Amino acid sequence: MAKNKKPLQWSSKTDTTAHEHNKQVLKTVRHLLRAHETSWLVKRLKKWSPTDLLQLLTALPLPDARKLFALLPIRPSTKILAELYPDFRAELLKDGTTTRLVEILNTLKENDLADTLDEFPQSLLDIIVPQLDARAEIEERILHGEDTAGRLMSRKFVAFNEDYTAGKAIAAIKSQYDLVGRFRTVFVVDAKYRLVGRLDVTRLLTLEPKARIGDVMDANVLAVSAEMDQEDVLRKAAKRQISSMPVIDVDGKLIGRITTEQMNQIVREELSEDLMLMGGVSPEARPSDSVRRIIKGRLPWLMTGLIGSAVAALVVGSFEDELEKAAILAAFIPVIMSMAGNSGLQASAVAVQGIATGSIWTGSTLFRLWKEFCGALSNGVIAGSVLTVLISIGAVLFEIHDPVWLALTAASSLVIVTTVAAMVGATVPVVLDKIGIDPAAATGVFITTSNDVLGVLVYFTTASYLYL
Repeated sequence: MAKNKKPLQWSSKTDTTAHEHNKQVLKTVRHLLRAHETSWLVKRLKKWSPTDLLQLLTALPLPDARKLFALLPIRPSTKILAELYPDFRAELLKDGTTTRLVEILNTLKENDLADTLDEFPQSLLDIIVPQLDARAEIEERILHGEDTAGRLMSRKFVAFNEDYTAGKAIAAIKSQYDLVGRFRTVFVVDAKYRLVGRLDVTRLLTLEPKARIGDVMDANVLAVSAEMDQEDVLRKAAKRQISSMPVIDVDGKLIGRITTEQMNQIVREELSEDLMLMGGVSPEARPSDSVRRIIKGRLPWLMTGLIGSAVAALVVGSFEDELEKAAILAAFIPVIMSMAGNSGLQASAVAVQGIATGSIWTGSTLFRLWKEFCGALSNGVIAGSVLTVLISIGAVLFEIHDPVWLALTAASSLVIVTTVAAMVGATVPVVLDKIGIDPAAATGVFITTSNDVLGVLVYFTTASYLYL
């Protein structure tokens, strides 16, 4: 059983004993890979230093090295590891290591290859990219900005001239099926390779052999530019429910497509980024970050929260006289601040999700805000009623001054802050999106702190009029 195997350990020494030891390690690793006992293997290799892992990859035969390369957690953190460990960077740049990496990378699909190269330091890319079989495709991809359609798109697609007949098109597909792979849409281009339409494969198969593709194609084709941000691509695809989005250059020529798998990849990436931002963490943050990177990535958000909390504290302090008259008011400050923060976060989370998926558009803003207002007001009334009951019970068990007016003050404040906070949370992400700022940045620290201040201000203002 795997649990009874001896621990694996690579020796960095150069003597005969170390050489024999590493030969046994290589033998064990190859056996585990071929026996598909990869879980145990990866668990042990995670404890190895990055340098030892690279040396192992270099020493393994190519098929085994390729399998192990796909399993190891080394790729997503290559840039960071190269920054943290000089030995690792030196090992990466060795001739033997780069040669083996090139051999491994040449076996990957283009999209997997591009994703892997994105995580390599520039010094290594300068050496590796010129040696790749797919050098031209990778260099073309690198020309496009990060997170753009051009960087993400696949260059494998099926396109025919508009003058092609259905029979000729089907024959061409059959003759090159091994190169084409799976697809559902045929794109139609003119003599200058400009995109002019699209045709569903099912529709193509039902046409008469002599039917001209240009006569039956769907000319109302939606395409995106190579420099369009991937999030905007996702919105357009969601609105039209398109599974394969064609990508064109500045001249309107078809240069690629974004597949369903790549759409799903965009969703995962954007969701991960939004979750990081909503938690007050930079999207570039990684578990292997150095102390310096942790401070740089998180301190600005913490300082923003500190400033907001300080302002809320100053607001509370400005009502010192009211607190002296009725100390019981202080007991409900956490309740009001919590409800304001939660209500704002809920509304902003829905707004961010709607913006990301394209389900929020300009014409629906007022109607959406009206629904948010009605929902938040109803929730506030219900929460205020529950709080009133709790204060009434408390008045029976403890001595509370003027419990009726205290309950009315707390409940009224709760209704107001819940409603106003929801409106702020629903509006701010939309405004930020309009001015070109990531709406996910509106959640977390910004919404919470602003609504904390708002909640305290509303609460004490209401108390000044109703309870004191």
